[in-house]
Amino acid sequence: MSKSSLTIIGSQEWCAFPSLNTPAVRARIDSGAQTSSIHASNIQPFIKDGEDWVRFEIHPLQESPKITIKNEAKVESVRKVKNTGGTSESRYVIKTPLTIGKETFDIELTLSNRDAMGFRMLLGREAMIDRFMVNPSVNYELGDYTVLQIKDFYKAVKRVKPGLKIALLATNRNLYSNLRLMQAGEERGHEMQFLNIEQCFMKMDAAQPEVRYRDGSVLTDIDAVIPRLRPSMTHYGCALVRQFASINTYSLNSAEAITQSRDKLFSSQIFSKNGINTPITGFAKSPLDTKGLIEMVDGAPLIVKLLESTQGKGVVLAETNKAAESVINAFKSLNANILVQEFIREANGKDIRCFVINNKVVAVIQREAEKGEFRSNIHMGGKASVIRITAEERKLAIKAAKVLDLPVAGVDIIRSNKGPMVLEVNSSPGLEGIEGATGKDIAGLMITAIEKKLGFVRP
Repeated sequence: MSKSSLTIIGSQEWCAFPSLNTPAVRARIDSGAQTSSIHASNIQPFIKDGEDWVRFEIHPLQESPKITIKNEAKVESVRKVKNTGGTSESRYVIKTPLTIGKETFDIELTLSNRDAMGFRMLLGREAMIDRFMVNPSVNYELGDYTVLQIKDFYKAVKRVKPGLKIALLATNRNLYSNLRLMQAGEERGHEMQFLNIEQCFMKMDAAQPEVRYRDGSVLTDIDAVIPRLRPSMTHYGCALVRQFASINTYSLNSAEAITQSRDKLFSSQIFSKNGINTPITGFAKSPLDTKGLIEMVDGAPLIVKLLESTQGKGVVLAETNKAAESVINAFKSLNANILVQEFIREANGKDIRCFVINNKVVAVIQREAEKGEFRSNIHMGGKASVIRITAEERKLAIKAAKVLDLPVAGVDIIRSNKGPMVLEVNSSPGLEGIEGATGKDIAGLMITAIEKKLGFVRP
């Protein structure tokens, strides 16, 4: 195509993205850049119909940062791009129709953080080939808009979705529990956002504390967070939950409650102080106290637990006193903090999981260990079945969650000859086993608990 037939554009032009509900965004025209890009935040990948998609927010006007347009698009590719600081970063590439002047055509667009740039969009040479020729000495060759015109354009744009903005704090988006919580929130009209804990960072400042995400966006408008912390992320995850609390974001389970529930020694001491029946438990620092520990819990068979064990991991059954001594001393040689606990033989590898939300038992299952296994955890192959519990067991489950100050908890109870006992309380209880066995929408009840706390009335 000859140069004379190309449309002349200036170094700055107005663009529109009809498929992204963005009627006007000011673009810098840069024939030196290969690809085009737009300012996007809260970028979240997901799978749709077996394909890679991405959710993101566009803030099209530099002078009006509160205008937020939420979108999702199929991912064309992920490219390594060098930012202005010379650092290489991965960016999602989408394909979408662009309108500029009187022309509309598809372009590839990278989603990037352009908050520090003068323009929320950059139009690169790939989009201009055989269409435009740049005259760098002029601006808005294809037409300019007044402030009132821009205001009118965005009157029709829905700025805020109805409902709350709820973030799920976890590390694996694709776990059943996390997928269900995201689904349950979206079904109730809330904006759900998955935040990978490892990609969040914090700014401690008395005047303006902040939580930021990997794309540089400041997470200021989140109404509530649901922490789902794996054991190795307890310390950092709880610091993050405290940081959200400092910017007045509600957390379904506080950092303090999560910390004490994860520490088996601390929670055992709280249970003992509050008269909650548990298996006899011993704790000591020195290997010289090993025999005394074993005697304290009435000898073998006994259970040896790591202080921060979950899902049955880090839990060992020692069937003889000699085996118990070996296991305890082996753990202590690794400087591991352990508890020694009475083994309740009459339980026959069964325990009861009570799901407690806001001082109410909303679902109950019995978990039974596989043959030859003493741990009944679903993740360890345990089978779940529906069971009725006694009023005493219900009261015990509610009290255990309450003394740990957990609005949401999975309370594990064992039936013994001395009555029901609390084995442990989980601050991030799994949903798959209990939803599958009971057919109850536990994820939905968790979202409802947030609504009640924040006084939200669903339309």
